[in-house]
Amino acid sequence: MYQRQPNPLFDPIINRRDSNSIKWSKYAHQDVLPMWIADSDFKVPTEITDALHQHVDHGIFGYGHAPERLTQLIIERMAKKHQWHIEPEWIVYLPGLVCGINLCVRSLTEPDQGVVTPKPIYPPFMSSIKLAKRTLSTLPVTLNHQRWLPELDGNQLANNTRLMLLCNPLNPGGTVYRRQELEQTLAFAEQHDLVVCSDEIHCDLLLDEDAHHIPFASLNDSAAQRSVTLIAPSKTFNIAGLGASMAIIPNPQLRRQFIKTKLGIVPDVNVFAYTAAQAAYEHGQPWLNEQLAYLRQHRELLMNEINMMPYLSLHPIEATYLAWIDASQMPVQNPHSFFEKAGVGLSPGADFGNKHFIRLNFACSHELLVEALRRMRLALEQLAAENSTTENKGK
Repeated sequence: MYQRQPNPLFDPIINRRDSNSIKWSKYAHQDVLPMWIADSDFKVPTEITDALHQHVDHGIFGYGHAPERLTQLIIERMAKKHQWHIEPEWIVYLPGLVCGINLCVRSLTEPDQGVVTPKPIYPPFMSSIKLAKRTLSTLPVTLNHQRWLPELDGNQLANNTRLMLLCNPLNPGGTVYRRQELEQTLAFAEQHDLVVCSDEIHCDLLLDEDAHHIPFASLNDSAAQRSVTLIAPSKTFNIAGLGASMAIIPNPQLRRQFIKTKLGIVPDVNVFAYTAAQAAYEHGQPWLNEQLAYLRQHRELLMNEINMMPYLSLHPIEATYLAWIDASQMPVQNPHSFFEKAGVGLSPGADFGNKHFIRLNFACSHELLVEALRRMRLALEQLAAENSTTENKGK
C-alpha cells in the first residue's frame, strides 16, 4: 500500500521555465509536463550553492586544475562505497560523461574495428559509434526474472569488434548488475578480447536498499586492465549543467590512448564544476539519502499506478529515477506522441532502440508526478473506451 511522506526538501515546485533549462524550455509555450531528459527538478544541497557563492565572491575565474581534495574524495568514495581501491593517476577529468563515451570509441578502436552495445540503451552509446564511423553490434536487452539484462551472445558480434559499452546501472531499465552477471560480462569480454567502457553515472541512485553497486573494474585485475569506468556527480546531485565527470583508467596504455585523443579537442573542466563536485562528494550524502527516500516513494507510486492503467506495464526499477514503461499493447503507432498530446512529455523509446516503450523521469515534485499520472490515466481510459466502441461496431 503506497503511503505518502511529505518532504520539505523535494516537495516544492520550483519554476524552471525561465531558467535556461533544456528540460523545461522544450514545452515552454505548451501545457505539457516535461518528464523526459535525465535531470531532476530538485534544488542541490546548500553546501554546493554555498561553495559556488564563495567562489563567485572571490571574483576571479581563471584557468584551474583538479583540486587534490576532489581526487582524494573520489578515491575515498570508491573504497568506502564500492570496496574498489584506485590510484590518483588513474583519474582523468572530463567536462561531461558523454564525451567520455565518445573518447573511448575513438581512442580504443581503429576505423576498421567494431563496438558492441546493449540495445535498448542510452542514445549516446549508439550515436558515438555512428559518429566515429565504427561498426555497430548490439546485444538485445530482454526481461530475465523481471530484470532487464543484455543477452551475451558472441554470434551478435561483427568481425574485429574491439570495444564493449556497458551501462551499470542500466539506462533504460534501471537494472543493478549482480556480481555473477558482471563476471559473466567479464568472461564474455575476455573470450572476445574486448575493452569495456562502463558508464556508471547512476551508481549512487540505488532504489533497492539491499542492492549494491559493483564497479565492473573492481571484479579483479583482468577487469581493471581492460576497462574505462565513467562516473560523475551530475545525476546524483543535479549539477549536470556544470559538467564535471571522471574516467577511471587503471591500464596505463589505455589511459595514454584516451588522453592523447582528448588533447586539443576536449576542453578542461571549468573551475565552478570542480567546486561543485568537491562540495557534492564532501558534504552531499545526507541530502542524497533524503533524495533516495523520496525517489523510492515515487517508484512505489509509479509501480502501483502504471500497472493499473490500460495497455501499460512497468517492471521493477532497481536504480535511477527513470521508468522504462512498456507501451507495446497500446493501439497507437507512436506512444510518445500520444502522451505528448495528453500533456505529458516523455522520452520516446525509439531514441533508445525500441519504439514500443516510453521513459518517464520521476525526479520531480510529488505534485507534478501525480498530475502527470492523472493525465496519462485519463488519456488511456479514453483511448480504451474508443477502442472498445470501434471493436463493438466491427462485430
